[in-house]
Formats: sequence, structure tokens, C-alpha cells
Amino acid sequence: GQQRSAMSDISNKHKHLEFIQASISRMSGNLFLLKGWSITLIAALFALAAKDTNKAYVVVAYFPLFIFWFLDGYFLSMERRFRSLYEHVRQLKEEDIDFSMNTEPYKNDPRNQWISALFSRTLFPYYITLALLMILLSFFIR
Repeated sequence: GQQRSAMSDISNKHKHLEFIQASISRMSGNLFLLKGWSITLIAALFALAAKDTNKAYVVVAYFPLFIFWFLDGYFLSMERRFRSLYEHVRQLKEEDIDFSMNTEPYKNDPRNQWISALFSRTLFPYYITLALLMILLSFFIR
């Protein structure tokens, strides 16, 4: 009975870590989708601006840029909070596994905050490059 109990405890820990990993993967997938949508929508607005020679579309294209950047920041901060939860659960004793998915205790870690995610090495260069490219392209639209 002792060995069987130890095996079920380990499977509880693995199961909890799998739940957390699924959330991390979902946040990661959202980040990927948002980047694709941001480029698609901005490209469409630039195509409209070029077709109609209307600079208003270029100005409107900045709204989705910032909206997607802010959403990306949110999902990245949530992903980081789930990674912190994962690290915590990984170090728990088997008997302390409670299957909690609460990331609140990790929200005050500066790295896990929304503003930190906005200016992360992955998001900030991407969105700044996109903004600069948009500015450059706007000069070609008469």
C-alpha cells in the first residue's frame, strides 16, 4: 500500500504541473495569434490607405497596434505568473499538492507585471519595429 500511495502522489503532482503547463501553452498561443492578427489588420489598413490614397487609414492603423501590444502584454504577464506558479508547485512536497491555479500570489513580482511585459525583450522590439515600419510606409502613401 505504501508504494502505491507514493505513486498516486507523484501522479497528482504531475497532473497539477500538466494543468499549469496547459495554461502556459494557452497564453503562449494567444501571444502568437495576436502577433499574426496585428500584422494582418495593419497590413489591410495600409492597403486601404494606398488604394484610396487616404492617410486617415494610416492613423487608424495605430489603434490596433496599441490594442494588440497591450493585449500581448497582458497575456505575457499572465504566462509569467503561471510560470511562477509552476516553479512553486514543482518544489512542493507531494502531500501539499492542492491543484490550485491561483496566480494572484505572483502578480506583485515585478517581472510578472503588465508594464514589465509591455517592455519585455520580446514585445517591445516587435511593436516598436512595427510602429517604425508603419511610419516609414506612411511616407510612400501620397
